[in-house]
Formats: sequence, C-alpha cells, structure tokens
Amino acid sequence: MSAVADTLTHWFNFPENIEKLMFPSRTHESRDHENKGCSSIPADILDTPKEFIFYLDVPGLPKSDIQVTVEDENTLVIKSGGKRKREEVEEEGCKYIRLERKAPQKLMRKFRLPENANVSAITAKCENGVLTVVVEKLPPPPKPKTVEVAIA
Repeated sequence: MSAVADTLTHWFNFPENIEKLMFPSRTHESRDHENKGCSSIPADILDTPKEFIFYLDVPGLPKSDIQVTVEDENTLVIKSGGKRKREEVEEEGCKYIRLERKAPQKLMRKFRLPENANVSAITAKCENGVLTVVVEKLPPPPKPKTVEVAIA
C-alpha cells in the first residue's frame, strides 16, 4: 500500500471495518428459530499471511461439548450445547451466598469465511478456556501468463 493509504487506514481504522465485511457475525439473526436461547461467544480474529486464526472465550466448557463445523461451504459455525458446571459443595452446611457467573445453556457463533479460506484445512484446540480455530488460506491463483504468438 502507498503511504497515503497506510495513513488513511491508520486514521480511519479500516482493518476493523474490512474485518466486519469479511467476517460478519450472524449472531444478530436471533430471529431464526435455530438461534433462540443461544448466547454469543466473544471472539478475536487474526488475519495472517497464511491463515485466519479465531480466538473464542469458552470458560468452563470441556472441549467435548464444543462443535466446530462448516455450513453452506463457507460459514464457520462454533457452538456448544453443554453447560458450565458449578463447583460442587462437598461439606455439609455450605451453600452459595451469591451466584453471579451465568452459565449459559447454549453458545453459538457463525462467521462467513472469505473466498480464500481453505475449509478442508481447519484445526481447533481448546486450552485454558480459549478455543483457537485455525483456517488455512488457499494459495493465491496463478497469475495469467502472456504468451506471444508469432504471426506467419
């Protein structure tokens, strides 16, 4: 990019706007019956030269309760039907006096992937309450070659 474009990008924070175009979240479509009762999962998305990396907060959920799928060929879907478990009180006479940490029943987040995402090469891992989903990028298409043909 030119220096002017770099300055404009910095001033107007275009990367965040571009991200919203490339990775719009579809959680606002809660009118759909499939999304009713679902909470949104906070996410950060990193665009690297070789891949897209999604970081999602899923505290207290075991990885066996989290599903990562691709729908409609380009929609990354992350959901959990699991429920965070509260610490069990083992001693008699003990009880909770305050419960502020809401344990959602269902979590869901959808992202429309860009055309250069390789949906066949997606990996995910869950550590310390953070789900990391890596979507590899497809190699750029080859540049068209110009072949000069001699006229006889």
